Amino acid sequence: MGRYAPVYRALGMIIMLFALTMLIPLAWSYISSDGAQASYDEAFGLTFLSGFYLWYKTHNEKRELQVRDGFLMVVLVWTLLPAFATLPLMLQLGLSFTDAYFETMSGLTTTGSTILSNIDTLPESINLWRHLLVWLGGMGLIVLAVAVLPLLGIGGRAMFKAETPGPMKDSKMTPRIAQTAKGLWAVYFGVTLACVFAYRWGGMNWFDAVCHTFSTMGLGGFSTHDASFGYFDSPTLEFIAVVFMLIAGMNFATLYLALAHRSVMPYIKDPEAPWFLVVTLGSVVVISFYLWANGVYPDEATALRHSLFNVVSIATTTGYASVDYALWPMFAPLWMLFLCSFATSAGSTGGGIKMIRALLLYKQFYRELVRAMHPAAVYNVRIRDQVMPQGVLFAALSFGFVYMVSIVSLTLIMSFSGLDIISAFTAIVASINNTGPGLGVVGPSTTYEVLTDFQTWVCSFAMLLGRLELFTLLVVMTPAFWRK
Repeated sequence: MGRYAPVYRALGMIIMLFALTMLIPLAWSYISSDGAQASYDEAFGLTFLSGFYLWYKTHNEKRELQVRDGFLMVVLVWTLLPAFATLPLMLQLGLSFTDAYFETMSGLTTTGSTILSNIDTLPESINLWRHLLVWLGGMGLIVLAVAVLPLLGIGGRAMFKAETPGPMKDSKMTPRIAQTAKGLWAVYFGVTLACVFAYRWGGMNWFDAVCHTFSTMGLGGFSTHDASFGYFDSPTLEFIAVVFMLIAGMNFATLYLALAHRSVMPYIKDPEAPWFLVVTLGSVVVISFYLWANGVYPDEATALRHSLFNVVSIATTTGYASVDYALWPMFAPLWMLFLCSFATSAGSTGGGIKMIRALLLYKQFYRELVRAMHPAAVYNVRIRDQVMPQGVLFAALSFGFVYMVSIVSLTLIMSFSGLDIISAFTAIVASINNTGPGLGVVGPSTTYEVLTDFQTWVCSFAMLLGRLELFTLLVVMTPAFWRK
């Protein structure tokens, strides 16, 4: 298998681990007798045997993964695992590979777009599988693998650095990478349990509570009902969802530190959390007033309720909807889509360029204004009194440029394929930011089923590009990466 044999060895292990997650919906299928047992039996067997074969062919290759290996590893994981995840959907629902891959890519990248209709009538184990994918993708299967693979003799530092988003990736919670990954997963799992009980207390049955918790913590937005959160029509459940979406939209490392020190100081000192809350909740107030002033809702309380839930949902890139906000005056849904481009924190389960990069880009812009007026002035870009190195600033600028080019290019491709410009633009923005619903024919009250196979693949690529934060995928696509 050549120079990348250690990558394939680790990949085989991860595929086998992923196969084990299929035992959860398989067990539920047997318990609920929903008729999908045979599909999961076959899917588990094919996935586990594929991973075992890949591992067996390379099990003697025990070299530590390097940084370049880490990039390839991450891309292969996020490309191949959705392919294996399609098996239950194809075997049970008869979906084409294109549609099934879109659905599973949407799940694992925590996007929440769907091509499925009549979701209420799906076998329960299929719904559980869709939501489980979101939860696994939320913190990242790579982080889980980093915690497990060192026990099997494969170090995970290169994989962790390639997977972890944002310019602050080198900050450590704990001295060891595996310990860090385990800490993140412990916090993630603990908050997940709290969310399940909160939803159950709010009125959901246990199955809906578990599934919606997976979507909420992963900021994925899948639902067990076609009407999404509008099915419940419950202010209590909406408020619970808002609380946990806000938690998941902030850095889990900050939550880990806050719990470890039993203090809110880590959040106060976090460079992103205050801005995330101010921008998101400030937008809730502005949009609620705008909706009330334009007569969309008869009173301020109703306008605030629907603004709070839907603005937080889109800003955190979750994608739940309690109403069809595409029917609101155009300013509101466009502002919400703008928020999903940058509001969430690095180290969260959200998508977009992340708040830390938005702050860096703004501060760099302001520095250029100062330098234009005072060429001799020395003005450093600081984040929480820490001077940002030039390399970090250049990386943020490069990321912003590639981000805009990617949106424009993919929008043009979608428009060239025959999609109207509003639907094309918002489908790409929603996909690359891992948000879910767009506007037009892919709005919150519709699905992506209306897209052609070509358009579906473009959106799948955009979801992968956004989930891997552009550079991880683009690096592997460059000729220089493959040179010795």
